[in-house]
Amino acid sequence: MSKTNNTNSRIADNKKAAFNYFFEERFEAGMVLHGWEVKALREGKAQLTDGYVLVKNGELFLMGCQINPLKTASTHVSPDAARIKKLLMKKDEIKRLIGKVEQKGYTLVPINLHWKNGLAKCDIALAKGKAEHDKRDVIKDREGKREVERAMKVHNR
Repeated sequence: MSKTNNTNSRIADNKKAAFNYFFEERFEAGMVLHGWEVKALREGKAQLTDGYVLVKNGELFLMGCQINPLKTASTHVSPDAARIKKLLMKKDEIKRLIGKVEQKGYTLVPINLHWKNGLAKCDIALAKGKAEHDKRDVIKDREGKREVERAMKVHNR
């Protein structure tokens, strides 16, 4: 059964983004893709870990997102896994995002890739970077939860 039968299924997540940034707002953007990229996304061959969104000439571009081509890619196409992809949003949303990114020290981070009604979409977040002590707090909380879960497992036996 194909992953695309579901109207809203995830392709790839950027797990590092939540660790490195505080998300202020989330947006959904369409993507301009080549045919081989769509086929690779259907097989789940995407990675967003090092991805970021760049603003250039009033447009948004997804950089650092790896879409690994399938071995069955066409012979007349030379796939580039790290190709820059244009993101599609309404002009007024883009202008508002550009204003916040330029003025207030925000950055745009890709959160995930997913299918929506047969189209590949990218969720991006307006985010502020976390300080080192904030990251340490996240690690401490995570370790504490693990300890509690271990204790509960031992106690329930």
